[in-house]
This record gives sequence, structure tokens and C-alpha cells, in this order.
Amino acid sequence: MLSEKSTAVVRATLPAIGAAIGDITPVFYRRMFAAHPELLRDLFNRGNQANGTQSRALAGSIAVFATMLLEHPDRRPDALLARIAHKHASLGITADQYTVVHRHLFDAIAEVLGEAVTPEVAEAWDEVYWLMAGALIAMEARLYAASGVGDGDVWRPWKVVGRLEETAEVATFMLRPADSGPVPPFRPGQYVSVQVTLPDGARQIRQYSLSCAPGGDDRWISVKRVCGDPAGEVSNWLHENVREGDVLTVGAPFGDVALDDGDGPVLLASAGIGCTPMVSMLAHLAATGSPRRVTVVHGDRTESSHAFREQMELLTAKLPDAALHVWYERPEGEWPAGRTGLVDLSDVEIPEGSRAYLCGPVPFMRSVRTRLLERGIPASRIHYESFGPDLGLDAG
Repeated sequence: MLSEKSTAVVRATLPAIGAAIGDITPVFYRRMFAAHPELLRDLFNRGNQANGTQSRALAGSIAVFATMLLEHPDRRPDALLARIAHKHASLGITADQYTVVHRHLFDAIAEVLGEAVTPEVAEAWDEVYWLMAGALIAMEARLYAASGVGDGDVWRPWKVVGRLEETAEVATFMLRPADSGPVPPFRPGQYVSVQVTLPDGARQIRQYSLSCAPGGDDRWISVKRVCGDPAGEVSNWLHENVREGDVLTVGAPFGDVALDDGDGPVLLASAGIGCTPMVSMLAHLAATGSPRRVTVVHGDRTESSHAFREQMELLTAKLPDAALHVWYERPEGEWPAGRTGLVDLSDVEIPEGSRAYLCGPVPFMRSVRTRLLERGIPASRIHYESFGPDLGLDAG
């Protein structure tokens, strides 16, 4: 909770800070990477830095946190914080790095806003920052403890024991621990980080959903080639270089969007490679003989680009009360007109009390979330996984 003095200052300055934060964050990153080039080389996603999405995500999280402190002083935005904490834990972030961020962020604020940053203003926003950072540090410590690792010590070697070409663009890598340590459990829907050394010496990290059911010693990740500018540095490197017998550096499983343990109805909605966590959830439901009512919705470009198409059909068929609805933008053969184009939930029955899980491109998830809210599904029962910087589904 903000102090009374800081609350008044933050309320008065939030419009100005919010309007300028899009200018502040690029200065912050420039300053921090100049002082710590290893952070850009070995920790931050260089592609997201190049296209500016990381800056917008940082700006959004700070603005949302400050706004909620003002609007709901007795309630902490744990959903926002949990998402960030899981991502930080997957990267091995440690408490001392928050001090580095603080120094360069506040230097950037002073550079952009100049004399408007009085000592009183700096003190109030310093309180906002450390309220957020302190909550994240505590959450991340609990995540590390629950995973049985020391703070930030998430990495270990995993051997590739198999590789499957799911489509021309998607490959599944089957992993098994290359050391003698225990296999950490995971919940269906969670992800792991993979760290690779690229040709220029940078050690870049990306997150991939686990595409297998929990249990056993193997862990599967399914990776799609990423075209465009910038192209997917790590994903494309994995496609081009990793074969059976190779060893990868893989983190412990994290992720706050995991299938709940209840018995109520669930909706699994995905598009493109967003089907990977849904396949894990479906595999778990099928393996446990779940009687839950399950509605599966998926959209893809074509049948041949639809990774796990047969698996989704087989797993859905194994469940006693499940239905699969698939849309293709460009069907390659005969296909119902009502299932051609983008996903449309108009004719899909969604049981009352459903809990929804979404994964796919942000426009897809935003559209599905909007339709679900219109149909009476509370926002608290709609969960989504975003593998770029989280820009928020209720943003414009």
C-alpha cells in the first residue's frame, strides 16, 4: 500500500509519467545496456528490443501497477505480478538485478522529465517501484523454492532423445535430463526456457510450452520457425542445428497459466503454434480419464500447417464429453464454409461456468476474450499465455 503522501504525488503526476513513459523506457534500456551489455547479449530478447515491444510491455506494467495502487489501495494486482514473476523465474532473475533496473530507470526518468522530477516526485515513484519489485522478489523466491532450486539456479543440461517434424515449420524436440538430478514436475500448460549460444557468441533465451502430458522423464517442446524481421533467432537456430543426441540448456518449468484441478467445464482455445499448451492439457485430461466437459477451439492457416492436428483429434475422442472445433483460413480440400476463415465462437456451445485457456497471436486472444466476456464468462475465469512481451489483451 502506498503511503498517504506518495499517493497524492503519484495521483497528481501519473498522467505526466504515463504520457512520457513511452519516451522513458527506450532511454532506460539504452542506459542499462550501455552499462551492462551482457544483459542484452545474454538475457533480454534482442528481437523484442529491436521492434520495441519490450519497452511497451514495461511501460504498461508500471502504469497498470501504479494505477491499481491508486484505484484499489487495499488490493494488490497479483495476476499481473504472477505473470511477470513466472517469466522472471524462468529466466533466472535474481533480487540484485532489481537494483540495476532501478538505477537506470530513475536516471532515464530524470533525463526525460528534467526539472519536473522534484525530490518529492522521485521519492513517491521510488516507493511505487519498490512496492512492485519487492512483491516480485518475494514471489520469485517462492517459485524457486517450490521448484527445488536456489534463487536463479534454474538451468541444467537436457539431452535431445528424439526429434519429430510435426509440419514443415514445426519440430518437436524430446528432452531427457543429461545429468543425474531428479526430473522436476510440471503442470499442463507450463513452459520451459531454452538457452542457446548463437554464432555471434550471444546466449539468447526463449520460452516454449511443454507439449507433453506431465509424468515420466521426458519433456517435449514444439518449436515453430519464425520468419519476418527480426526472424526468430533461437527458434530458427534450433531447427537448423539441433538433432538427436545434442544437449540443450533448459530451465525449470514455470508459468501461471496451467490447467486447474477442478471438475468444471473447460474451453481450450488456440491458434497456430498456440496449440502446444492445449495439447499438454488435453493429453493430461485423456491420461487421467477426466469426465470434465471439454470444448476445444483451434484456428490455423491450412490443414498442413496445423501442428498436432491428428493428436488433437485423437485426444479429444478419448474424452467422454469433449468437442473439437477447427477453422482453416485457406482449406486445402473440402471444408465446411462455417469453419472457414477466422475462429468464430457464435455457434460454439460454451457451458456455463467454463474456465477458458487461450494461447495464440494477441489479436486472436483479444478477439476470443472479448466474445467470452460478451457471453458472460467472467474475466477471472479467462486465462491466457503470451510468449512475447505481455501487452495486455484489453489494450486497444
